[in-house]
Amino acid sequence: MTARESQEVQPGSAPTTSWLPLVALALAQFVMVLDQSAMNVSISALVADFDTTVTTIQAVITLYCLVMAMFMLTGGKIGDIIGRRRTFVVGLVIYACGSALTAVAPTVAILTLGWSILEGLGAALVLPAMVALIAGNFEGASRKVAYAVIGGVAGAGIAVGPILGGWATTEYSWRIIFAGEVLLVALILVMTPKVADAAMTGPAPKLDIVGTALSAAGLGLVVLGVLQSSTWGWVRPKDDSPVTPFGFSLTVFVIGFGVFLLWAFTVWQRRLESRGRDPLVHLALLKVAPLRSGLIGLFIQNLILMGVFFTIPLYLQLVIGLDALQTGLQMLPVSITMFLASAAGSRLSGRYSVRSIVRVGLATAAVAAALLMATIEPELDNPDFRLSMAVLGVGMGLIASQLGNVVQSSVDASGRGEAGGLQFTGQQLGSSLGVALLGAIVLSGLTSSFVDNISSDERISSAVSEQVGVAAGSGIDFVSADQVEAAAQETGLDEPTTAALVDDYESAQLQALKTGLLAATFLALISLAFTRDLPHQVPQREDVAETAAGRHA
Repeated sequence: MTARESQEVQPGSAPTTSWLPLVALALAQFVMVLDQSAMNVSISALVADFDTTVTTIQAVITLYCLVMAMFMLTGGKIGDIIGRRRTFVVGLVIYACGSALTAVAPTVAILTLGWSILEGLGAALVLPAMVALIAGNFEGASRKVAYAVIGGVAGAGIAVGPILGGWATTEYSWRIIFAGEVLLVALILVMTPKVADAAMTGPAPKLDIVGTALSAAGLGLVVLGVLQSSTWGWVRPKDDSPVTPFGFSLTVFVIGFGVFLLWAFTVWQRRLESRGRDPLVHLALLKVAPLRSGLIGLFIQNLILMGVFFTIPLYLQLVIGLDALQTGLQMLPVSITMFLASAAGSRLSGRYSVRSIVRVGLATAAVAAALLMATIEPELDNPDFRLSMAVLGVGMGLIASQLGNVVQSSVDASGRGEAGGLQFTGQQLGSSLGVALLGAIVLSGLTSSFVDNISSDERISSAVSEQVGVAAGSGIDFVSADQVEAAAQETGLDEPTTAALVDDYESAQLQALKTGLLAATFLALISLAFTRDLPHQVPQREDVAETAAGRHA
């Protein structure tokens, strides 16, 4: 019997009533998202440790999500080639190596290599394999519960991360998080033999190298263009735009070329299919309406969540002046309500349609973003802020509890590897664009608001206003008001002018943050239009009974 034949036989004997495999897979999901959220509350510490800027750390965070998005389809295909459990193990080992390197990183370059690149590549192997392994180890109602648990754990990891990251950064160092991840990965590897491999039928496919390059380059350029838009300008070029083709910002051309490469990727995939060869992903999957709608939902969910999780720490740390631990505590309500809502979502799915639950989740997220926008003031209103974060957790939890099962249930066993790749590509593309897009909106808004404020401030002379306008022409970084005051004093400005500049900068900070949250509100509302193809039938009574039985199995 060949290794591949053995893999096909083994899954059939996996006991679907045993929840031990789910523990290992849930821990893997937790680790994959932990540092992604933990590092958001450590932005100030990272800036100080590496003597860099918020924009640089924004790029590192974005690159981590982007590497996953770029290679998630490839990771899913590798799972089809060598087996999902073997891919899961290889990915965990690469991830642990990246975590260890990040824990001792002496420079931003090494931080980027360990965290953004190695961990990103490891996660791109682990996550598609993980969702296929869930489908291979659980059936029926148990599978539905398992996906809800994974969604809840993902939400808990994203939300608990700020607490752990804040505590570690304040009491010890942000590096503790990455060292702890190495230990968690070791524990998962010990438990992996309890996870039965997912069934694979037919001959092993071949890896599409050209498709990998086209998809990775296309996604990378699109996100790079969005990320750099605050520095280069969206259409009208800023001073830092390296070149200005035809008088336009480089952003337009970078994003445009990325879109062209993605179009070329689809053409290449169709060409391979027409010739009977193995594409990186069968595009026919995207014609499955529930799967397509589920992917869009996951994209939007992560775009909003990670965008808000990048924006809020800027407010709490650089405007209010909280440390990392205090920031994590302020964000704790998201952790609690997201986990509870995700758990409740699996029960609600027995009474209400997936489409209804997801729509309620998106509407709730929009309300939460609007409530957060109202709390962005010079002084932190703790009750209102925490209530807004709790509402956000409810919305995100309801969405997370449904969409993973929708995507995987839309295909048969042979398509789960590719579906898993598409699922996490959508999630991580949403995460990377969330940080890049909302970050770019905040930074661009900060620059424009600051320039507008000083130009209309009668306390500031026209000469000083003009000098600041020129200096801010290429964009300004999000820093504390104390740093602005120190910089103004170093240039020799008198005390009244310095005070006026600080006031204008603080006002610009609040306006920029509100603009970012307003964008999140609109994105949540707009995304409601893409839920039409989600499953809209309410389960029959016997299905409800089956789900309840599976829950108590």
